[in-house]
Amino acid sequence: MGGIRYLEGVENLIREIKTTQGENIKKASEIVAHSIMNGGIVYSFGSGHSFIVAVEITERAGGLVPVKVIEEPSKGLYERIEGVGYKLMERYHFSPNDCFIIISNSGRNPLIIEVADFIKQKGNRIIAVTSLNVSKKLKSRHSLGKNLYQFADVVLDNCVKEGDATIEFKGLPVKVGPVSTIAAIALLQATIVEAVKVMLALGYTPPIYMSDNIDGGPEYNRKLIEEYGRKYQGIENI
Repeated sequence: MGGIRYLEGVENLIREIKTTQGENIKKASEIVAHSIMNGGIVYSFGSGHSFIVAVEITERAGGLVPVKVIEEPSKGLYERIEGVGYKLMERYHFSPNDCFIIISNSGRNPLIIEVADFIKQKGNRIIAVTSLNVSKKLKSRHSLGKNLYQFADVVLDNCVKEGDATIEFKGLPVKVGPVSTIAAIALLQATIVEAVKVMLALGYTPPIYMSDNIDGGPEYNRKLIEEYGRKYQGIENI
């Protein structure tokens, strides 16, 4: 059964991430934790389908409040054109304590590379979520000659194989069943859980959204949003 084969592949992938990425998750969590404890914001960015992952860790129950997605208006339409990433990032103001999560399975397209380069030039910390083995084999599509992982302070390897899709069917020339989104979300949620643990161990109570569907949730969240909302003012669309 194809569906079961896909689920078994996902299970194997998560198992591989569990056994290989523990140390990187820990390092990434420390970046996130110290950024928040020092008054910073965690920004997430992904182009195309990676935008799904960037949104996954923002404004949801059980997630950190000071996490904000960087939105790219074309939704990846111009991700292979040089200059677009720099122009996008010029719209934002960041503080030295902000950190960035950048998601790209291949990590080779100009948009994602320019976003990373812009942040690196500002001196902020970068957590990259990418397929490390695949990206190392791919030639950059940017004149800088670099891929995303080469800008990162920590790389979370999603362990996804070339082409992303996983299931072959006889008579079909391409595979089906992509897994990079599932892998990236698992990595980032694990990182956030670990960051919460780090903050608590250091005596800092992290701001976490409560579900609006729990009694008292909306009121609880409103107080947190009011407290952290000022950090979101005047930092974009300049």
